[in-house]
Amino acid sequence: MALSRRDLLFAALGLAGGAAGTGLFHAFWPLHDLNHRIAASSNHALHAVAEVPSAQEALQRLVDGNKRFVDNHLQHPHCQNHWRESLAQEQHPFAIVLGCSDSRVPPEIIFDEGLGDLFVIRQAGHVADDDTIGSIEYAAEHLHVPLVVVLGHESCGAVTAALGAVLHDEPIEGHVLRIVDDISPAIHEVREVQQNQLDAAIRANVRAVVRKLTESGPVLRSLIRKQKLRVVGSYYNLHSGAVEWLTI
Repeated sequence: MALSRRDLLFAALGLAGGAAGTGLFHAFWPLHDLNHRIAASSNHALHAVAEVPSAQEALQRLVDGNKRFVDNHLQHPHCQNHWRESLAQEQHPFAIVLGCSDSRVPPEIIFDEGLGDLFVIRQAGHVADDDTIGSIEYAAEHLHVPLVVVLGHESCGAVTAALGAVLHDEPIEGHVLRIVDDISPAIHEVREVQQNQLDAAIRANVRAVVRKLTESGPVLRSLIRKQKLRVVGSYYNLHSGAVEWLTI
């Protein structure tokens, strides 16, 4: 049977690819292996890109991402298939965000970040109970995340409920009472505020949570003292989409 040029070419490649007697399968197997090596190298490169920055660099990245969100210049980074696959074995988030459960305040969107970028914990009123602090400790100590952002927001329903319960004896039912208990110290701080009391209470609650995390021992307090972790407070405006960074 006559051989085509294509058959002859494949046969020649087979002979060139290994020792005498090596067949076509063995000739092309190194190429298959090489593809796997290239994919592995790409994944390694992706992880290298995702290395955790300093706290200041992480904060600046959030500032820049929020600006893109406000200006409607979203990049939607790290959403591609190859990036998702690269995260299957490990994660390298650069910031921890403790935010409210409110559906209007998704951190990955308002900071224009993607898969694996943020370690997000959400509870109504961004309360810092033991489970929350434990989650933050895990990310800070084991994932070496250098920044914690406490993210409050305009018109927070949890703080509104706490205001009503603490200052006006409005009834609270079910487990929401535990959330109110956690927020109540901030409410007492603004008891005498006459104008924009809700807004003042929301900001006071952010500051209270930042202080609680900063003083939380033994893990978080130790990391902060070693300058391996920074905790900052912020306030999200529902109308503008802008995040304001608070002085604690």
